[in-house]
Amino acid sequence: MEKTDSPLSPWMHGLLKFAGVYNIVAGLSMMILYHEGFKALGLPKPEFNMPIQLVGVLVAIFGVGYLMVDRNPVENRNVLLLGLLSKFLGPMLAFFYVANGVLPVVMLVVLFFADIIYWVPFWLIYQRIGKSN
Repeated sequence: MEKTDSPLSPWMHGLLKFAGVYNIVAGLSMMILYHEGFKALGLPKPEFNMPIQLVGVLVAIFGVGYLMVDRNPVENRNVLLLGLLSKFLGPMLAFFYVANGVLPVVMLVVLFFADIIYWVPFWLIYQRIGKSN
């Protein structure tokens, strides 16, 4: 249940809930269904899967973090900052690999819907929470 004294508007709460659930599902998929992800992107399946699964663990943990921010925005503001940094730095690394031909161009579509679309809304939410302190 949302606090009535929350500094966030309804769309911000909705986005944080969506991002939380999305990240949990995406993270679990990376842990369990990693081979389907590689197949869909046309990439060879790695011999050692633990790094992919570990990233899945981290993605799922960020999902839990976004749900924490939704419930207690002020107390968990810095969790959102970590998520924003992750959603910025991850695509920068991937852009490098796409530009160098290591990852397929279709990865840019994945990055857009998984990370880039959150840049502005997460920043606006972060700023709103900061103003309420």
